[in-house]
Amino acid sequence: YDAIIIGGGHNGLVTAGYLAKGGLSVLVLERQDVIGGACVSEELYPGFTVPYCAYICYLLQGRVIEDLELRDFGLEIIPTLDGHFHPFPDGRYLYLTDGGDNQANIDEMARFSEHDANAYPGWNSFMERASDILYRYWLREPPTLAQVFEDLRGTRDEEVWETMLTVSTRDLLDRNFESDYVKAHFVEAMDTGDPSLPGSLMSAAYYGCARFSKPENVGIPRGTMGSITQAMARSAQARGVKIKTGTAVEKVMVEDGVARGVKLASGEEITCAFVVSNADPKRTYLSLVDSRDLEEGFVSKVKGLTTRANCVKFLAALKELPDFSAYLGEGYDPRTIAFIRICPSVDYYQQSWDDAKNGRVSSCPIMYVQIPSIYDPSLAPGGHHVLSNWVLYYPAELNDSSWESVRGKIGEQIIDILTEYAPNFRRSLIDWTVQTPKDIETREGMTDGNIRHIDITPSQMFARRMPYQSPIKGLYLCGAGTHPGGEVTGAPGHNAAKVILKDFRQTSQ
Repeated sequence: YDAIIIGGGHNGLVTAGYLAKGGLSVLVLERQDVIGGACVSEELYPGFTVPYCAYICYLLQGRVIEDLELRDFGLEIIPTLDGHFHPFPDGRYLYLTDGGDNQANIDEMARFSEHDANAYPGWNSFMERASDILYRYWLREPPTLAQVFEDLRGTRDEEVWETMLTVSTRDLLDRNFESDYVKAHFVEAMDTGDPSLPGSLMSAAYYGCARFSKPENVGIPRGTMGSITQAMARSAQARGVKIKTGTAVEKVMVEDGVARGVKLASGEEITCAFVVSNADPKRTYLSLVDSRDLEEGFVSKVKGLTTRANCVKFLAALKELPDFSAYLGEGYDPRTIAFIRICPSVDYYQQSWDDAKNGRVSSCPIMYVQIPSIYDPSLAPGGHHVLSNWVLYYPAELNDSSWESVRGKIGEQIIDILTEYAPNFRRSLIDWTVQTPKDIETREGMTDGNIRHIDITPSQMFARRMPYQSPIKGLYLCGAGTHPGGEVTGAPGHNAAKVILKDFRQTSQ
């Protein structure tokens, strides 16, 4: 083979597709029995299909969809309402659509504060410009922070960039809004975790890059997220890529500073010109590669990469939809509750991070709830539903207990909180499960269960993420630990493939 790709997650499959399109013979090796990595659909309970990890298609790059002809290979994205229902404990709620300063959003905010309704267009403009600064570099090799400063010097975005790096999310919310409800709706620190930390705006702006996705590329894939990677696999195979599942790689074989192939857990050795790891940087460089083949300073740098912004995934089969009629009245459109945010206040958000930072189970779990069966009834038996819930924040390791001992308590806590908002929620449950960071690490092979490989923070963005080319000649990274970062984007796989193809052509001359 010209190239062997370790890991059949979505970025590995994207890389494989582009390399095959460029004329290389490619083998993809996936440890699990199903292709897709963290972007899979699973029948967790008989008749109920859930998105195991990734749960929404909102950042998958249109260029990747088009270049790999994913719709021709079965990808179908069901468009959704682009709003989030945000209930509060006192019976009030916000329902705002994403990324727009339309009149409906302004009117919705005016129910809480005329001042905030008037301030909203300015806030929205700032966040759009902040996200645009990041997004313009997504499908390119990453710049340094100094290069970004130079690109923006003297432009109207220079002040936005400086604000992103020096002002916290919490401070900017206080500058713009007066209502605690509105602040609670917009508070985001994502991988930075701490909304009071300067630079947290930069992490939040990363996810705002969804503003630049075409509407037809945003929604719930029919069959949930696994249909994305199934389409990618079919596309790659049509171009000659060979895929082996249930095949674990034990190590990358290196001779004289050059990657020569891989050794499987079975003992089999396979040679190639290029080895491409879709595993996270820590697993790649601290497990798959012998440390003697790397400089000590580089190994120390890898060990120092942060993987602190971890989550719990709560999955459930439901007999009926959660009842939010106390908020929305009788006969509301069920699509209104397809996406639900639970975060009563900025202080609640802050406490969730503080708990995780100190090795504790969250006392204030922030929830991103999705009910995909509202849009795709095939995911559950008639009249039933499935629920996916990402819950923030949790440490990789607990200080005073084990994940196994607290798993049930976490699930009960989540159920209790959701039942406070939707009184029928507990009795609607048929079955449920909690996937802890340790579970995600064990199943997906992602260090600390970090679904973005390493945190997306200012110190780990752009050229500060891990490079596609490793210090070992012929070994590359293509996963979320590289630029631009995590989520189901396909951008790291696209960018890595461009670098590998360039090197391939140079070595072939």
